[in-house]
Amino acid sequence: MVAFRRVITALAVLALFVGLASAQVNTGGAGTQLTCATNVTVTPALRGEGYTEQTGDITITCSGGVQPAVGATIPLVNITVFYNTNVTSRLLTGSISTSSPNPNEALLLIDEPNSGLPGEGPARPQVLCTTPLTGCAAYANMIPTVATTPAGTVLAAVTAVGGTTPAPNVYQGTTSCASSSNCQTNAVTFFGIPVLPPTSTGSRVYRITNVRVNAQPLAGGSASGANPVQANISISGATSLSISQSNPNVGYVSYGLTAGASGPTGLNQCSSQTKTPVSILTFSENFGTAFKTRVAAQSTSAYAGQINNPAQNIPGAIYNSESNFVFPAATFGNNQAGLADYGTRLKAVFNNIPANARIFVSTANVNNAAFPILPTAGALSCGPIGGSGCNVNTTGVSYAQLVSTGSTEAINDGNAGISGFFPAVNSSDNGPNGGNVPIAEVTLNNGTGSAVWEVVNTNPNTNESLKFAVYITYSAAVAQNSPAAGTSTVSLSYAPTATSGVASNSLSIPRFVPDTNPTPRSIFTINICRTILLYPFITHQNGFDTGITVANTSLDPFTVGGNTTLQQNGSCTLNYYGGTTAAPLVPPSPGTTGNINGGTVWAGLISTIAPNFQGYMFAVCNFQYAHGFAFISDFGARNLAMGYLAIVIPDPGTGTRNATPACQGISNCSTTGEQDAH
Repeated sequence: MVAFRRVITALAVLALFVGLASAQVNTGGAGTQLTCATNVTVTPALRGEGYTEQTGDITITCSGGVQPAVGATIPLVNITVFYNTNVTSRLLTGSISTSSPNPNEALLLIDEPNSGLPGEGPARPQVLCTTPLTGCAAYANMIPTVATTPAGTVLAAVTAVGGTTPAPNVYQGTTSCASSSNCQTNAVTFFGIPVLPPTSTGSRVYRITNVRVNAQPLAGGSASGANPVQANISISGATSLSISQSNPNVGYVSYGLTAGASGPTGLNQCSSQTKTPVSILTFSENFGTAFKTRVAAQSTSAYAGQINNPAQNIPGAIYNSESNFVFPAATFGNNQAGLADYGTRLKAVFNNIPANARIFVSTANVNNAAFPILPTAGALSCGPIGGSGCNVNTTGVSYAQLVSTGSTEAINDGNAGISGFFPAVNSSDNGPNGGNVPIAEVTLNNGTGSAVWEVVNTNPNTNESLKFAVYITYSAAVAQNSPAAGTSTVSLSYAPTATSGVASNSLSIPRFVPDTNPTPRSIFTINICRTILLYPFITHQNGFDTGITVANTSLDPFTVGGNTTLQQNGSCTLNYYGGTTAAPLVPPSPGTTGNINGGTVWAGLISTIAPNFQGYMFAVCNFQYAHGFAFISDFGARNLAMGYLAIVIPDPGTGTRNATPACQGISNCSTTGEQDAH
């Protein structure tokens, strides 16, 4: 990576010197040298997790020069911009070429067309040069003005000698790829840009927009010390531009997301759960523009911020959306340059979910596991979801909805242009506590599944946090060890995730690195349901016998409110330590009580279950609330007899043998080791 950055730096420095050297040459033709200055009006904050982050527009404002004679050929230049990281603007081509540059969605606009600003250039419509690999020839001619002030004629670039059709004023960028499968480049080039000197009192403006970069290599900066994305501009061709400030900063990179999960919630294997809340997932943006809608909502209609055909084509406008300057650049198919595939998405990947367990999530952000967010109701209502009322300096509620993503997190299909369409997942059920929270099940495959929410209401003027609830359902089956004991985790990130930041004609925009947190976030733990009973002395020797019992007291009168114990059942494994009269150092094999239902007592004689044994025994019962009793007597209990309660041992399988938390349901169990008895 260090070597790669050195190469980038060397190229950038070379480009700067080439640009400055060419600026000293005066061809003496119609395109006498112009003097230009660069500017980045808005230097945006870029998310360090992003592979396709929008850089700030670069404007090159030129003045001076001598206007050519009518009919003269206007000199063309090539403008290349180098960045200190990879350019990832979408490639607008059917297949990626390694032998010639590939058109992409980056655009260069001349004189702010259709911007509404005063002047002849801003009044003209946007016209695309359809040959991005060569640019478009242009000639000087006097043509009628389209601006009302001043009216008359103006010297302009036209498409043919003596013609009156204005030359294109929108040019596509190109990307050169060394590999069709791994297109990494740090430059974008605009070929064949006409350089027509302005009038002696005016200026010519070249705007470079829709350049996306891989911000991940520059990640790690904070809000107060973000790392810059640096650009270096190089000019080549039939004329020259003397450019000052040719290496502007076009963005500052810092991580945009802080994510966390509450938990882990402790659950018991032997207690069935139905839509039980286990975690709250929180996604918080680190700066106000980290969460964005797909496009800038420009009407109050529902999902106006998610449509496929936005009116988002004003040069220099600030849209605060995942899309930038949207323009139909039909080099390949029906591509819309600058249009993102969807808004900011937030992703939860669940791991190690036990078999036979089901996971549900809230279909939108919530206040907590019992109360949903209601953006269209009450005093905070801002209008229809996704409309401009909820996205332009909104006083409403930030909102994100669960979306259908498929196995590949596919982009919005053609229906995204239909009014009111959004790929939201409808709730299939409601959460507990009165059923207030709409929820939907997460599809699991080998214990892994994901949920993705897309931001539809967001306020760029504040740092927002969105919370989503997670629930679990399973039926206890201790005899089958189901659900298996263990801890389940979740990874949290933007979506969709990818593995590298390269230019592509098929990968989605935006796309991000996976979860940047190296430590899995635990959301719930399923503990085995056991009670361990120690019988410190039992015998069937020297004329004595021992009767032992195990009571399953999980059925009790305290079955209301927070005291509900939930009836359990299971068997106990009897583990012997000692020996028999025939083999004093060899204990018998473990035995079993068979299933013991809640509210019942199992009883047995050592003479029957472990003849001739003497020693001690652990009974490991697969349910909570087990209690034991032993009764030792001579045969027939004629002369000597005694009884004792089995000692309840904190369960080492759940880490409680030498610690005080969780004593497996034993009330006031605060001691450690083997000191507990009833």
